[in-house]
Amino acid sequence: MTHSTPVAVLGGGSFGTVIANMVAEKGLEVRLWMRNAEAARTINADRENKRYVPGYHLAPTLTATADLAEALADVSIVFVSVPSSAVRSVVEQARPYLHEKQMVVSTTKGIEAGTFSLMSEIIRGLLPELRVGVLSGPNLAKEVARRELTGTVIASPDEALRERIQGLLHSAYFRVYASSDTFGVELGGTLKNIYAIAAGLSAAFGMGENTKSMLLTRSLAEMSRFAVSMGANPLTFLGLAGVGDLIVTCTSPLSRNYRVGYALGEGRTLAQAVEALGEVAEGVNTLKLVREKAEEMGVYMPLVAGLYEVVFNNAPVEEVARRMMLNEQASDVEFVLPRD
Repeated sequence: MTHSTPVAVLGGGSFGTVIANMVAEKGLEVRLWMRNAEAARTINADRENKRYVPGYHLAPTLTATADLAEALADVSIVFVSVPSSAVRSVVEQARPYLHEKQMVVSTTKGIEAGTFSLMSEIIRGLLPELRVGVLSGPNLAKEVARRELTGTVIASPDEALRERIQGLLHSAYFRVYASSDTFGVELGGTLKNIYAIAAGLSAAFGMGENTKSMLLTRSLAEMSRFAVSMGANPLTFLGLAGVGDLIVTCTSPLSRNYRVGYALGEGRTLAQAVEALGEVAEGVNTLKLVREKAEEMGVYMPLVAGLYEVVFNNAPVEEVARRMMLNEQASDVEFVLPRD
């Protein structure tokens, strides 16, 4: 497998387009697969994904296609960048065209309903012979498209995969760090979407800087508490895929989940908020699944419980906030003091 072999990206949304173009700008052949053949033809003709990343010029070595066999022919690396609800079906469709020498990297953040599987777990279950990794970090697609400085994390137990992805994606504006804690990195990228909804909702109510600070730090404690109960390394949450991704998602109006929360704070219903967004906000589904899992496992997650009542049961935000201020006052930094 040479470094000049083609790369495939499955998913023509914002981040899939940006990842594909970052690789193509290095002169490598990249196939961007998307379901809509007409959209693929338009992208090839205009050299631009006007729906998701308008104004972002696509390199000449990038080709969009709706033909999965064509997209995956002789590729060395496959990035999976479709919505979480589509990962299983897309990977099942791709399976006949994949072989054991290929590397598969998920950039999708979410949890599968019914199985509570993370995306890398779905991929490993369907493709047990392939090497699998996860890419996650504070990577708002529109900012990466503007070549604003940022970093990300490639997580995998496979050292060769980590090094390959670092070399493939590293650039003057995109730095790639490595981790062996696939579970922690993936959970960090998934759980922070919940708290972005809370941050957007709070912003709509005009929260002060003190409140923002408390919300972020208690969110981080809650995220790490849940992830460690699932087997993750707590130190992972001090890095880009933990606190780094949490900060950007909870403070930027570019975050889809933040915008859903803001719309809820303005008095819209959940259906109205999602409809106005026009894109998938993973945090809504993640909130429901994590709240159920936390109750099942007995993990203390007051922010998740309170936000669930607001989002799904139309509970008054002020009342939920008041109740949360009366909750248990535990240790400041998670894992420093024992929790009964």
